[in-house]
Amino acid sequence: MVRRTAFTLIELIFAIVIIAISVISLPMMNQAIAKGVDSNLVQEAIFAAATELNEAITVNWDENSIEPTLNNAYARVINVSGNCNTITHLMPGHIGENLHRKCLENNNTTPSDSSATTVDALDDMAHDYTAIFVNNTPSAEGYKKSYTSKVAVTRANVNFGGAVNSNMKKLTITIKDSTGDIITSLITYSANIGEIDYDKRTYQ
Repeated sequence: MVRRTAFTLIELIFAIVIIAISVISLPMMNQAIAKGVDSNLVQEAIFAAATELNEAITVNWDENSIEPTLNNAYARVINVSGNCNTITHLMPGHIGENLHRKCLENNNTTPSDSSATTVDALDDMAHDYTAIFVNNTPSAEGYKKSYTSKVAVTRANVNFGGAVNSNMKKLTITIKDSTGDIITSLITYSANIGEIDYDKRTYQ
């Protein structure tokens, strides 16, 4: 007798079925991976915009928040509402002690609302749509899209309960994808309250 070894018909059928399932499911797996990567990039774009928003509100409220002769001084309150005392340079709610917030010494009442470069101010952060990711080339799989963000700074349109508040500035960051669709808009507000002389404080 001659003994022969080979695949049985049932084994061949099982092998063909497994290969067919793999071939059919591979494109679906690629699509799922592509969607996952794209979702992650959308989240990264939102996080990048949030970081830009947080960076913006760390600068001075306005160019005129700084005394003209002291470009490296701390930001002060612009007397927009006319509530600053011309002698004490304090307004209602201020604490009459050193190192606390106060109004400008020159009692200036007019914000510049411009993107001048004298000092780093909120209006300097405004820009048109720019790319969020560097060297980001969209791929054939449909992910790694190009995302852009735009920063807008407004003061005249800031209102709470229908009343315009001229001591507030509104920052809006809008994120768009490569097709021009808006992904999200992030909004925050910055107030004309000046800042405290942190470097003069002592800690135990």
